[in-house]
Amino acid sequence: MPSFDVVSRTDLAEVDNALNGVAREIKQRFDLANTKCAVVRSDDALTLTADDTMKMTQVEELLKKYLALRKVELGALDWGEPQNAAGGSLRETVSIKQGIDSDLGRKISKEVKSAKMKVQLAIQGNELRVSAKKRDDLQEVIAFIKDMKNSQPLQFVNYRD
Repeated sequence: MPSFDVVSRTDLAEVDNALNGVAREIKQRFDLANTKCAVVRSDDALTLTADDTMKMTQVEELLKKYLALRKVELGALDWGEPQNAAGGSLRETVSIKQGIDSDLGRKISKEVKSAKMKVQLAIQGNELRVSAKKRDDLQEVIAFIKDMKNSQPLQFVNYRD
C-alpha cells in the first residue's frame, strides 16, 4: 500500500551557515562592530544578544536575511521576547521547531478526514504517516495539505509504493 510521511525538519547545517554570515556581518558593520551583539546556537535554540533595542532589531533583521538566503523557512522559528540581561544588554531566545507537534498533527488529520479522502492517517511521534490504496489519492492529500496554509513548514518524505 503506497504511503508517505509528513514531517517538519529544519536543516541545522544551513542554520549554522547563516549564523556564520551574521557573525561576519556583525564584525564588519560600523554600527554593530565592537558591541555585545552576537547570535549563538545551542541544540534547537538560538540566543541573540545586543546592547539595546535598536541593535537587537538590527541583529534580528540580519538573522532573517541570512536564513532566507540559506533557504531556511522563517516559519520554523518561534521568536521570543527580548529580556534584560547582564550589563544592561538584551537577550532574546529563538527556538527552532523540529517535528510536527500533536496539535498540528490533529488539525491536519481532522481536515483531511473532513474532506472525505480515501486515506488513512496515523500520528507517529513527531511525524504523520499517510497511506492509501492508490498513488493518486496520496497526491491529492499532498495538494490539500499544501493548500491548508500552515504556519509551520512541512515536507513530504519517505514515499513508498
